Amino acid sequence: MQPSTEAQKTGTTASLTITDNRTGKVYDIPIENGTIKAIDLRQIKTGNDDFGLMTYDPAFLNTAACKSTITFIDGEKGILRYRGYPIEQLAEKCSYLEVAYLLLNGELPTKAQLEEWTTSITTHTFVHENMKKFMDGFHYDAHPMGMFISAVAALSTFYPGAKRIDSAFERQLTTYRLIGKAPTLAAYAYRHSTGMPYVLPDNDLDYAGNFLSMMFKIAEPRYSPDPVLAKALDVLFILHADHEQNCSTSAMRNVGSSLTDPYSAASAAAAALYGPLHGGANEEVLRMLDHVGGINNVPAFIKEVKEGRGRLMGFGHRIYKNFDPRATIIKRLADQVFEVTGRNPKLDIALELERIALQDDYFIKRKLYPNVDFYSGLIYQALRFPTDMFPVLFALGRMSGWLAQWQEMLLDEEKKIARPRQVYLGKEKRDVVMLSQR
Repeated sequence: MQPSTEAQKTGTTASLTITDNRTGKVYDIPIENGTIKAIDLRQIKTGNDDFGLMTYDPAFLNTAACKSTITFIDGEKGILRYRGYPIEQLAEKCSYLEVAYLLLNGELPTKAQLEEWTTSITTHTFVHENMKKFMDGFHYDAHPMGMFISAVAALSTFYPGAKRIDSAFERQLTTYRLIGKAPTLAAYAYRHSTGMPYVLPDNDLDYAGNFLSMMFKIAEPRYSPDPVLAKALDVLFILHADHEQNCSTSAMRNVGSSLTDPYSAASAAAAALYGPLHGGANEEVLRMLDHVGGINNVPAFIKEVKEGRGRLMGFGHRIYKNFDPRATIIKRLADQVFEVTGRNPKLDIALELERIALQDDYFIKRKLYPNVDFYSGLIYQALRFPTDMFPVLFALGRMSGWLAQWQEMLLDEEKKIARPRQVYLGKEKRDVVMLSQR
């Protein structure tokens, strides 16, 4: 281990000295990048039959499971960066496919690289015709996210070469396929749920525009999405592209650590995203706004929240203790969208909730600020997406981030199959009594 800059100045090695009060022994644990290796604690024992000290960290609140160069978050300052670029600049100046390239390759593409990248992805937007039969097997009221999760996993049976994860060529091909086919599978899931015929990809449209075409085209020869709405959807994909080691990304890495194919790992990640505490959070915001009902009811609802009889959805975040930078971008985006679609009455309720909450000491002391989910659901709704599609839309943006994290995990020299420890608190050894004697 290389000593830190401060340690080099003082001539000392960065370390943590631990005294075990059970035995009186003293241990020196090296510190690297602000962390200690949990395995270094194993040497702290009370005797030869002691397994050694472990850390207990439910939900991994203070455990770094990997080293990464992809996404940086400073929750106290409200900072989010992809490969060093502020999310605000990426949302303003780049397309989603540019950002996907950045996440996977480490640098923004040149014009020539972007053209090649875009062509490679659009070449793989079509899915095998048997996927239509697969979709047709679902009940008419199946949830789109359940269909999407299953369809992504099913892709592994169409492309068995993806199991060769040690091949850079196969990994690249799978990346093209997953980013290209994910919108097609998502649109197929929606069209199946509405009883509408499937719409084939239109690769003359951009990434977001093609998805809108597959979603909403009816009888027109060529679907022409409103450029403002297509751009809004593209920005939402950027904002959701990656967010460090969240639940679904951890699922992608953990499942991928068994060296399974990336389609199966991505399906597992999407399944993690399905939950209301993750990909379904913006749907819960809309339900809350429906519950409030109108601006005049906001003070009473705030009172309910403070008394523990309600919950202010879309406020607060595990990571951010300041404004979620994505929420600021989405709030501006909402104004642009509503100029095209007309103002959603729920927006007025949301703005009033935000205004009151940001002035109330109850929420200020708890550092509860609007997060990305607070306004994204309103935009999705304005774009005519049903609430059941919200987690699917999240998955489309996050697919590039999942693949970047999966690729980084595979190339990590320290990778091992994920296998957390436990603290066993069950029964000690006991003998089985025959059934006739119980």
